[in-house]
Amino acid sequence: MSALSVDVLIIDDSAVDLRLLMQMMSAQELTFSVAQNARRGLEQAKELLPGLILLDVRMPDMDGYALCRLLKSEPLTRHIPVIFLTAASDLQERLSGFLAGGVDYISKPFAPEEVLARVGVHLALADRRLSEFSARDEPRSESLVPKSALLVAAAQKELRQRMRNPPTLDELASLLGTNRRRLGQAFQKFCGGTVFDWFREERWRRAHDLVAGSEETVSTISDLTGFATPANFTRGFRERYGYSPRDLRANVDRGAAAEAESRELFQRR
Repeated sequence: MSALSVDVLIIDDSAVDLRLLMQMMSAQELTFSVAQNARRGLEQAKELLPGLILLDVRMPDMDGYALCRLLKSEPLTRHIPVIFLTAASDLQERLSGFLAGGVDYISKPFAPEEVLARVGVHLALADRRLSEFSARDEPRSESLVPKSALLVAAAQKELRQRMRNPPTLDELASLLGTNRRRLGQAFQKFCGGTVFDWFREERWRRAHDLVAGSEETVSTISDLTGFATPANFTRGFRERYGYSPRDLRANVDRGAAAEAESRELFQRR
C-alpha cells in the first residue's frame, strides 16, 4: 500500500470538468480530493500530500503556473508530480508549464482513455520514487518527505478507507507501527489539530464531494461516510453548510448546465 494519503488532487474551477474527472477517478477506484481555486488547492496539497495533482491552467484567483511554482517551492509538496489541464495547444504555453515544474499535459475536452493512462503512469512513477527514497535511508530523503509527514499520510489514507467504521486511535497507531502520542504529535504539526479533528473535517469534506459530484443517494452517502442515519446526516449537513444536500445538488446541476450552455455557444462562434 502506498504511503500517500490521496491518489489524486484535482484543482479546477470548472464544475463540469470536476464532475467528469471525479467520475473517472471513481471508476478506477482512485482516492481523490478536489479544490475549486488555487489557494484552497495549495492548502490541500500540503495537508493531503497526494500522489499526483491535476491542475487547471486558467483559474481566476491564480493561474496554474503560479500555483505550480508555489508547490515546487514548498519542501512538503515539491516532490508531487503536476499534470496541467488546458484547452490550449500553443507550444509556448506548454513550455511555460514545464518550466514551472509540470511533468505532463492533458488536453481539454478530456478523452477518458488519455486521462486515465497519464494518471496511471505518473502515479506508478511517484510510488516508485517514494519507495526508492524510503529504501535508501539517506539524509536527503528525510528532507524530501519527513517521516512524520509520511506517518500522517498513511494514517489519513487508512482512515479514508475505513470511514464507515474507523479504528480507535490506539488501533490506528498500532496498525502503523507507532503509538498514539507520536501519531498525535505528527497530526498537530502537519494538520494543526488532533486525529479526531482531522477525521471529522475529512468526513464532512468527503460527504460534500459525494453530494456535489456523484449520483449516490443521501442514504448511501451517509452510510459511506459513517453517519448513523440519513436523517442525522442531513441535519448535520445543513447545520454545517447552511444548506441541505438536495439544495447543493440542485445548485451544482444548474451551474453545470449553464457552463455547458456557455461552452456550446462559444464553440458555435
